[in-house]
Amino acid sequence: MVRVVACYKWVLDDVDIRVSADGSVDMSRAKGKISDYEKGSIQAAVQLAGDCGGTPVGLTYGGDDAQASLKDALSRGLEEAYWAHGDTAAADGSVTAAVLAGAIRKIDDVALVVCAEGSADDFARQTGPRLAADLEYPCVSSVVEASVNGTTLSAKRRVDNTLETVEVELPAVIAVRPEFAEAPIPGIKAVMAARKKPTTEFDVADLAPGDPAAIITATKGAVVERKGIQIQEDTPEATAHALVVALQKEGIL
Repeated sequence: MVRVVACYKWVLDDVDIRVSADGSVDMSRAKGKISDYEKGSIQAAVQLAGDCGGTPVGLTYGGDDAQASLKDALSRGLEEAYWAHGDTAAADGSVTAAVLAGAIRKIDDVALVVCAEGSADDFARQTGPRLAADLEYPCVSSVVEASVNGTTLSAKRRVDNTLETVEVELPAVIAVRPEFAEAPIPGIKAVMAARKKPTTEFDVADLAPGDPAAIITATKGAVVERKGIQIQEDTPEATAHALVVALQKEGIL
């Protein structure tokens, strides 16, 4: 049976990240979670696996903390989970794609790889296209709808304010937008069943990660100074007009 691979990322929950007045970023209290964008791509993989009669499986790349993601991913409809175990501190899009490609080559009968359009931490939008290039698969990005018929994938992709329909032969890589699928909250039965599903660990050193093309030299948070202007008029129309006038004075409109 063919496999549909959902690539997902374990990230820090931005709710717990604090930015100080000097722009320094405190991540010490932030807990990990599956990126909200990747929760949608997992659901997309589950749906597309149903189309082609395949098995949806998950693949993530991360350090020790990423192990906690496996049960959560499996509770979302995946049947197997693969973990490329290694440090991601210096990993950019090229390294991440190389690691994922190496892992996918070790998974049997892959027909389709589903990525999110971007991850919640940097949203660089590089992993999907780079992964497709490494695997020499066709790539369709910005996908909002897709279906599989035999060995052909039909996808609608959003390009600015238009929809473009494309068809590619499998195997392929797609990068899905958040509106492709809403990720449901797993029920108790799904969470319990996830404990019994198989997981496989790969050592990143065996996956030829290569060297990063870009190196992060510093991280600084954006500090926004709010003016706290309140607009309260007698009618919604008057409030809207006052808002437009205020935005024009600020040079925004």
